[in-house]
Amino acid sequence: MLAEQRQVAIVARVRSSGGVRVAELVADFCVSDMTIRRDLEALAERGLVAKVHGGATVVRPGSTNEPGFAAKAIRQQAEKAAIAARAAEVVSPGAAIALSAGTTTAALAQRLVDVAWLTVVTNSIPVAEVFHRAGRTDVTVLLTGGQRTPSDALVGPMAIAAIRELHPDVLFLGVHGVSERAGLTSPNLMEADADRALVAAAERVVVLADHTKWNTIGISSIASLDQVDCLITDSGLPRAARARLADHVGELIVVEVP
Repeated sequence: MLAEQRQVAIVARVRSSGGVRVAELVADFCVSDMTIRRDLEALAERGLVAKVHGGATVVRPGSTNEPGFAAKAIRQQAEKAAIAARAAEVVSPGAAIALSAGTTTAALAQRLVDVAWLTVVTNSIPVAEVFHRAGRTDVTVLLTGGQRTPSDALVGPMAIAAIRELHPDVLFLGVHGVSERAGLTSPNLMEADADRALVAAAERVVVLADHTKWNTIGISSIASLDQVDCLITDSGLPRAARARLADHVGELIVVEVP
């Protein structure tokens, strides 16, 4: 096997399992310890893995790293579509719902445009645009004011004041990261403030988070896992992570991705 082929295989292993040890790679590829260490060094220099003592792990973004809406929209599209389809099943005509900012909640909005007599509270410009383009006269959309973030959320005192006056039946919350230690997190301090207000206002909290959000931690906490009534994720989430989440959230729903 050529060095380039071996390095591609190493990156695939790291991404699928979260990390690998040098000793495992030496045994699997039947090469020397030094060869594997050179491979990991080359991959780390290209930003494809993060070197740690005795092996390598996936590269984690910084806790304040905040990709824009367009950049996030092209990631895990199949997973987000499957999660959105499952979430739409719990929305009945006439419900009052809240949708936070995020690409998965925007995918959910697309699924809800044919549901009659909805009242939608949102601080997401893309979510509001989905309902606006649908042109339904029986759907009421309440878009908060505020300062715009890279994820096209409206945040700040105006947004929080508006949210605090409302009491939706259910909140569909998109998040940057989910972890057992930090709970639900965001890389944006002001967006986390708005999300906390949404959590406090809603009767029920449903989190929409694809498997890549597990063990990603943003700088600001939104809520603990114990505050989540339901979390909908996809089948890419490892079984060990599913077991941990199931111990904390009210209900864990794992959807298969076509």
